[in-house]
Parts: sequence; structure tokens; C-alpha cells
Amino acid sequence: MFDSFRDAARSGVPAVPGGAAASPAGAAAAGTDDDGPSGANVFGTLARHPALAEAFLAFNGHVLYGSSLPPRVSELLILRVAALRRCGYEWAQHALRGQEVGITAEEIARVAEGPAAAGWSATDRTLLTAADELLDGAAVGATTWAALAGFLDERQLMDVVVTVGAYDLVAMMFLSFGVEPDPDIVPYLPEGW
Repeated sequence: MFDSFRDAARSGVPAVPGGAAASPAGAAAAGTDDDGPSGANVFGTLARHPALAEAFLAFNGHVLYGSSLPPRVSELLILRVAALRRCGYEWAQHALRGQEVGITAEEIARVAEGPAAAGWSATDRTLLTAADELLDGAAVGATTWAALAGFLDERQLMDVVVTVGAYDLVAMMFLSFGVEPDPDIVPYLPEGW
């Protein structure tokens, strides 16, 4: 395992100067009303493959903005993926977004400890367990699925799986492409990764 996301980064896919503006899909995504992190280096990297950028950003846009999950639930799942994959860029972006949707700083820090950490509600513990199971074995276990079904509807259950899977892919891309953190997220990068 890598000591930090920077150790894993390769310089093989540098960002195109201009970030989001370098790609029509990136420019459209950046034109949302989202006041969160800029993502300029992500868009700039994806601009090197415009067809992929367009398809991926449409899909990821649905996962992030069109999901049936409440934003707090989505962000808990994404943060857990970032923690398990040790993807600093993804963690920093979603630590900010998590705060915007009501996840406390203490809860954000606790996500890295996992579902067994003291202080989680039963609901949050079940969500984090589902993320762990998906990333470990590519499926939610029967017990966890039944617990999720106690508070999520069918579409939300599907969106749990898709959110974890999509952001596992995002972590793979960020780490493999060597996406450098944008200046606006640097203060939120985890230490020791």
C-alpha cells in the first residue's frame, strides 16, 4: 500500500491548462450552482479524453446530484470510500461537501475509523458497513442489506451500491492519473496518507 496518495500519483496524465474550461463537459459541470471545491485539476485531466469526460461527468453528475439518497448519506459513503482507498483528493473534496450537508467535523474524522467506532447511530453504522462490504467483497451482505432496507427504499438501496462503486472508480482515477490537489482543497488533505 502507498504511504500517501502523492506516492501513488503518476505524472502520466497531467491536467490540461484551463481545467474545466478546457472541456465542454467540464465547463458544463463546472457551471453548476455548486459552491464547492473547483475540481479544476480533475476536469483538466479528463479534458485529455473528451468522450470519456462527457460520459463520466454525466454519470457522476447523476450520482452526486441526482441520487435518491439524502446528501448526508451520499457524503458519508463517499468519505468512507476515500478513507479505505486512501485517496486524499477525494477525501478533501468530500470533507468540505460533507460539512456543507451537516456532517460534523467529529463525524468526518470518525469515518476513517469505520463503522465500529463509538458514536455512530445505527443508521450511519449500517451505511458505513455497507461501504466496507462493497469495497471488500463487491456485494452488500444479506444482514446489512436487510438493515439498510429498514430505512431505505429500493431506489435508495441501488444508489448506495452505485455511489460506493462510482467513488471507488473516482479514487482509482485520481490515484492512477496522479491528479494533483487544487489549491482550495489543500488545507483539507488528510495527514499521514
